[in-house]
Amino acid sequence: MKNWQENLLSTTGSLYSEHDVFDKIKDAANILGFEYCSYRLRALLPFSNPKTFAISNYPVAWQQHYADAENMLIDPTVLHRLRTQNTLLWNDNVFAQTQTLWDEARSHCLCVGWAQSNLDEYGAVGILSLSRSNELLSDAELASREPEMRWLVNFTHLNMSRFFTDKFRLHTDYHLTTREVEIMKWTADGKTSGEISDILSVSVNTVNFHIKNVISKMQVANKTAAVVQAAMFGLLN
Repeated sequence: MKNWQENLLSTTGSLYSEHDVFDKIKDAANILGFEYCSYRLRALLPFSNPKTFAISNYPVAWQQHYADAENMLIDPTVLHRLRTQNTLLWNDNVFAQTQTLWDEARSHCLCVGWAQSNLDEYGAVGILSLSRSNELLSDAELASREPEMRWLVNFTHLNMSRFFTDKFRLHTDYHLTTREVEIMKWTADGKTSGEISDILSVSVNTVNFHIKNVISKMQVANKTAAVVQAAMFGLLN
């Protein structure tokens, strides 16, 4: 008989939207002993205001209050994901600086929780939170369940993020020529077009021609944005 992980993997081909994925995640969370789950994805771009997506089956009243109060800006579980991929167990210490948030969450039956973030190769950060209304997570339960919970984090992020590649404009299939890569490397090192012209023994116009091509391919506004994204996607390695 297949276990729940094998069953979940077998359904991957029939997941056509982020909502399909989340329905499966909710089922898996229940199997692991949690009533509620939440997934939040933050893209790396644009740097000034990264695009985000969130979905959960938290009580509707809590979701509305959380949004209205802009609690995401102070939520320590959200801030945690930006610093580390270590697991986070909800407790009084975690919410020591946001006691009101902690009290309000528990008043909406979000009393026990566990979370872990996942950073993919394109800089998108996803965090899966599993929670329930009672029964503290014991050391024994964590020891037996945490490997499965970590597995679910990876499964969730892998399947959720694929639906947002286009929505978040995380296009990674750029094809730069050898010369374009070479010029972008020198640009990343702070060289001007004139300096690159001397280094490569080509005209300044040729250097600028290749830079413009890269800007066009990557659909960005200028060479600074082009070189940052090229480096971010590993094209200059």
